[in-house]
Formats: sequence, C-alpha cells, structure tokens
Amino acid sequence: MDLITPFFEAFLLAMKATRPLAFQLLSAVGSVHSSTAEDCASLASRLSLPDTAIHETTFVPAGTTISLPDNHPSCTIPSQVSDVDICRVVFLTTTGPQSNISYEAWLPLKWSGRFLGTGNGGMNGCIKYGDLNYGATQQFATIGSNNGHDGTSGAPFLHNPGTIEDYVYRAVHLEAELGKSITEQFYGRKHTKSYYLGYYDGIVAGAPAFDFISLMYWTGQLFIKTGTNETKRFLSSAQWELVYTDIMKQCDALDGLEDGILEDPNQCQYKPEGLICSEGQSGTCLSAEQAAIVSAIFAPVRGRDDKIIYPGLQPGANSTDRLLNGQAHQYPSDWWRYVVYNNTDWDPATLDLEDYEAAMQQNPWNVATWDGDLSGSRDRGVKVLHYHGLEDNAISSHNSERYYEHVSQTMGLSPADLDGFYRYFRISGMAHCRGGTGANMICGNPETFSSYDPDANVLAAIVRWVEEGVAPEYILGSRLTASGEVDLQRRHCKYPTRNKFKGAGDPKKADSWECI
Repeated sequence: MDLITPFFEAFLLAMKATRPLAFQLLSAVGSVHSSTAEDCASLASRLSLPDTAIHETTFVPAGTTISLPDNHPSCTIPSQVSDVDICRVVFLTTTGPQSNISYEAWLPLKWSGRFLGTGNGGMNGCIKYGDLNYGATQQFATIGSNNGHDGTSGAPFLHNPGTIEDYVYRAVHLEAELGKSITEQFYGRKHTKSYYLGYYDGIVAGAPAFDFISLMYWTGQLFIKTGTNETKRFLSSAQWELVYTDIMKQCDALDGLEDGILEDPNQCQYKPEGLICSEGQSGTCLSAEQAAIVSAIFAPVRGRDDKIIYPGLQPGANSTDRLLNGQAHQYPSDWWRYVVYNNTDWDPATLDLEDYEAAMQQNPWNVATWDGDLSGSRDRGVKVLHYHGLEDNAISSHNSERYYEHVSQTMGLSPADLDGFYRYFRISGMAHCRGGTGANMICGNPETFSSYDPDANVLAAIVRWVEEGVAPEYILGSRLTASGEVDLQRRHCKYPTRNKFKGAGDPKKADSWECI
C-alpha cells in the first residue's frame, strides 16, 4: 500500500475561508467550475453506486450550521458550519454482512477541479467535519468517512473482521472510488488533480503512524514501565516537569540558542542521573529507579536479539498527560482486546513480547504498514510531503526519521534521489500535529494559522509541487501571540538537514537560522 494508511494524522487542509488562498491555489488550474442548487437536488437520482444507499443530497447555503445529532458523542462534533455553498452528500456503503461505512462528500458549488480525500486519527470512527468544510472552502470536492465504525473506541472490531478491514484500508480505498464518481456526476466532468490518500497525485502525511502494531506495543509498554500512580516508581507531574527542565538545561543550546525549543532531538543524549535524590534531600527529585525509567522512556523498545521494535520518545516532548499519566492507553488496550485476542477481559498491564509477536503474526490486511518500497507511487508521479512535530507527545518523531531511512535503504536512494518524489520535514516546537512551543503553524490542519504562501502552507505546497513542479525546500512555520500577531517564524528544514542559529540577528526571525 506504499505510504498509504488511514492512520496518518494528516490533513490536506487550509486555514479558514480566505479568498487570497483560494485564488492562489486556483491559479494553477486557471478556471472555476460552477454548479447550482438544482444540480444538487437532482444528484441523488443520477447516482448509481455499488452497495451504496444515498441518504441525502442537500444544498447547504454558506453560513449554515449543520446539526449532527447522529454523530457519536465521543467524536465531540455536534454541529458544523459550512463556510461556502455546498452540495452535501450523505451515503452508506455496505462492505459485508456485518460491516458498512458512512461517508459524506461536501461539493462546493464553485469548484477548482481538484479532489480531496480526508482521513482520521488513532482508532477513530469520526467523520472530520472541520476538514470537509475547509476542503470545500478551498474549492476542493472533499470526502470523508467514519472508517467503518462510529466513535473513538476499537470495541466495534470485536469478532468483526469486516469492520477491521474497513478500518485498515477499505474505507480509504472506497473513499477514492466513490468520491470521484460522485464528483464526476455532480460537476459533469472528472477531477483534474487529487490529493491525500490512495492513488492520488499528492499526499501530505503529518505525524504518520508507520509500523502501527509496533507503535501500539510501544505505547502500551510506556504504561508497563511507569506503572500506576500508586506504585513507587511512578513519576508525578512535578517530577516530569523537573525532567523536562533538565532536558532543556542539557540540550537546548545545542542548536546555537537557548529558547526552549530543540531543533534536533537526535543531538540530545539526555542523562537524568543528576536528578537523583541525595541522602536527606527534600523537595522534588528522583529515585534511582525513577531515573532509570526516564532513561528507558527515551530509549527504544527492543525485542529478541536486541532488535529495535520502536524508537523511544524524543527529548523535548511533554507527554505527562497523554502517555505517562499512570493509566493504560486506550488504543493498545483496544487493539489486543478487540482485534488480536477477541477477549474483553485481556489486561493491558500484562502486555509483553509474546503479545507483540502474536499481533505481528496476525497483522490483518498489513495494518503494520512498514513497506520501504515506494517505487509504485514514484512511478505514478505521486508526490509525498511528510512532516512530523519534534515535540510530538503521542507518536515518536524518531519513527518518521526511521521510516525515511528505511525507504532510502530499501530503494537504494540517497536523500537527493528521494527528493524527486518524497520529502520529509521536521517541525521543531510542534506537538502532535498541532500546538507546541515553537513555530508550529504550517496549515497542516484546520486549527492552525499559516501564510497563504506555499512556502508556509503544506496544502499549497503539495499543490504547487504536483501542478507546477516546484518542490518545497523548507516549510515556514509561525507562532502567534495571544492577540494573533506573528511572534516567531522559522524555516523548518528538509531532512536530513537541521536548523542552527547563525549566532547573530533576531532569533525570532527565520533569516537568523540556517539549515546545515
């Protein structure tokens, strides 16, 4: 399946409805196709899709708040505003005796000719309505699905291989097939370019969950290492804050500037031993056992023959509340309970190497997704823009580097050779797809700010690369003040180069840094 998996926390989306960005993106196509509300009203009668029931085709005027009473409560999306005139298509595709997939297509009446597929994150079965709106706002025919189940739990996988198959790949595959067919029926012509997942022209992959089963095992092992908050080895929030402060003390200046942001966590060989409590010490400190646990958190998880299963958490990521909170994480718990063992009583506190090996042997529909041969995508002319936040507190950014190197070695290609179709950017100061301490706003999802310039907007960047042949050399990130003004900008480097402060100039200006 090449790089394609529904586990990408990736979005080919732009920021809120903005005429300048829409104009810029459309300039490569040169024209906008317009449809009418009447075209939407008649669409249902013109659609004939296999194993699919069309629930509604509704014209939605710009500014309408769409109520979503049937959306699963865990998705926390009770409504969504449509910022432009759209034809909203709601449909259900049956994939097996006990499995089906819910879809929505938002078709803007003013259309650029482009098609956009959107995805999900984690084990979610939640249509990303914000993504549909932003895609439509940028005049993309946009489609999304619930991945074959409703809500954020993996419970629907229990004794239901059809739903697992939907989740692993089929929902995305059918999203492309059905979405493109609906697009052609509505507008009366085929799309010109397509973006995101599947057999598309351009892909933006943000914080992707490559090597999925290993990721689940690593996530579960963090709980095994730290224990619950009732164990002596458990680190409190105050102790983790002590660790994070110590990491910055040891490593922040390695990029040439002490600013609370690590430009390359690989340079940080963190040693927590200085935090071990001395005899009779009062205040916050670590026991020797806790210091060893901290080192283990930042080290790879290994299997038999000391082989690396998954890299450690990168220094600089604050995962106190997410992965190190003393509770078993839902995703690995759900995977082993509802997929691997079909046993709701399985205890995540018992997760061990044999459980990992059982899951890898099962590997339904190649959910592991660790194929380093992207020649199929390359030969079709597909472009891949891959990025990962270096403060990611859910998926180790080290794994994206590991995947890039895996592709390089598998295909026998140098970074210069890979540049023709696959480029990876490390985003310093970005947490899991959004947020963080640095210049993390690159328009990778609808909650983030970015310039309309393709150098600073990952959606515009992939469009320019695919349609004009201009590949991104860097991604310009921004950070805003509380009042919405740009406070910090940095050009995030194309891997394997890294950012370093030049030693002079305003460190908040991108020109004061260089990729080396």
